[in-house]
Amino acid sequence: MFLKSFLASAALALTLGTAALAEDALERIKAAGVLTVGTETAFAPFDFIDAGEHAGLNVELFAEIGKELGVEIEWVMLPWDGVLPGLESGKFDMVGGPATITQARMERYRWSSPVAEATVALLKQAGDDTLTEPALIGGLAVGSGKATAQLAQLQEYAATLPTPPSEIKEYVSFNEAYADLAAGRVAAVANSYPNIAYVASQRPETFTLVEPPFGVKTYFGYPGRKDPEYASLMDAIDAAILKMKADGRLAALQEKWFGVTFETPDTVTEAAF
Repeated sequence: MFLKSFLASAALALTLGTAALAEDALERIKAAGVLTVGTETAFAPFDFIDAGEHAGLNVELFAEIGKELGVEIEWVMLPWDGVLPGLESGKFDMVGGPATITQARMERYRWSSPVAEATVALLKQAGDDTLTEPALIGGLAVGSGKATAQLAQLQEYAATLPTPPSEIKEYVSFNEAYADLAAGRVAAVANSYPNIAYVASQRPETFTLVEPPFGVKTYFGYPGRKDPEYASLMDAIDAAILKMKADGRLAALQEKWFGVTFETPDTVTEAAF
């Protein structure tokens, strides 16, 4: 009898403990007054370091989200290939990368409302008159970011060409890829159009775009966990972004950081890639 009572008590304690661990994420975050967000800082103009300070569209956008939720934003900075694993291991509440919404990622994560277009294009050296269209990367060394959707699309596109690139280099950060491009170690770097348009505008003497983009139309969003206890948090994030979209704050941030605004769906139910 004692053993049965002990086992029953232990089972109840385990159940209560599991319930405590699965507490509602939004309630926990509001109680603490802090939303922790994981990102990398080599993805301008979304995230980068400017004169020692964390800057970019994400910083300003999440500041607005923090106001809507009534919490402070605490950033956790990692190389990109550690950001999504960090979300899964619980290092932070969500990712503020942002990241391209893909079919495979939709199966794994809950996504926010899109904040910008993410269609992939190529950046080349200024003055390069030979690489006049994406298909001409055949036989050339090109690069992109390790573990990114941009790399995956570059690899998929390269496989369709009569002559594949001589090499597709994978970089821990896009800043390293841009450095290699400037030095002539690769002929082009594949990244999302908004990112490389910004890079080209900041360094027109060094870089220019290869038109048109070669990727399928995709969008940037912020991934969170699919666990039921995170549903209320992601609902609140969506509500904040859609409110910013409706009142013009999102378009103003896009114009400030990209020089253009984007037509984006309120939700992505099926990714194009």
